[in-house]
Amino acid sequence: MSETPINNEQAQVDAPETQPGIQLPGVRRVGNAAPFRWLSHAWRDLVATGFRGVFYGGVFTLMGLLITVVYATQWQLTMGLTAGFFLMGPFLCVGVYELSRQLEAGERPDLFSTLSCWRRNLGGIAFFAAMLTFLMIVWARVSVVLFALFSTTDFPTMQSILKQIISLENVEFVLVWGGVGFVFASIVFAISVVSIPMLLDRRADTMMSIFTSVRALYENMLPMYIWAALIVLFIGLSLLLSMWPLVMTAPLIGHATWHAYRDLVEPDKNS
Repeated sequence: MSETPINNEQAQVDAPETQPGIQLPGVRRVGNAAPFRWLSHAWRDLVATGFRGVFYGGVFTLMGLLITVVYATQWQLTMGLTAGFFLMGPFLCVGVYELSRQLEAGERPDLFSTLSCWRRNLGGIAFFAAMLTFLMIVWARVSVVLFALFSTTDFPTMQSILKQIISLENVEFVLVWGGVGFVFASIVFAISVVSIPMLLDRRADTMMSIFTSVRALYENMLPMYIWAALIVLFIGLSLLLSMWPLVMTAPLIGHATWHAYRDLVEPDKNS
């Protein structure tokens, strides 16, 4: 996709005749090693902020523990909630993005101010959060239907659920659940790669940030899927290892996402 006819795209998307001076941001191409560089910068930010992002890691950990509590009475919702855990991640990391932004701007890291940083673009961030919530609800319902169709027991244990996923005993379930889950995950990843950091950083509306995010993915397909795999690896292993590693891995991914945004999206010329 060419970045040259920005004005033509702007005419179609944001009607510049009524919003003069607003342009779609340019999207850069990055190398395949970029995701590992983002993680390196993320660790630097985590240390430089005095590990303030660990507060948000604790929130993620509590969410993970909640999944295990819900399973005790509503096992049907477990996989939907687990998927929702991934879907809502970009929104819940907004405070971590703000910590990286403060460092970049030469400001003193302030955890308290990150609790309300979303107010700078309340409409855009709230609309995006509503979209993610809707997708999470839809996926949770789809997950329940798939389990009802393919489950081999009336009340499976967590071990039996995992066994169905990783074994070939119920290959039809694995293929269908994995395929549908991949579609949902791909949609969420495409629209959220840089959306929330962009909404936090500049005066952008939700659709502009989503379109920019999709363009960033399109222009950097392999690096972005390497990045997606790293996110799943870090968060997925944390969920399997009793949740507690999320205290560190969740803010690490959050800081790295801010650097991904800075690498992928050209600076705002109006700022």
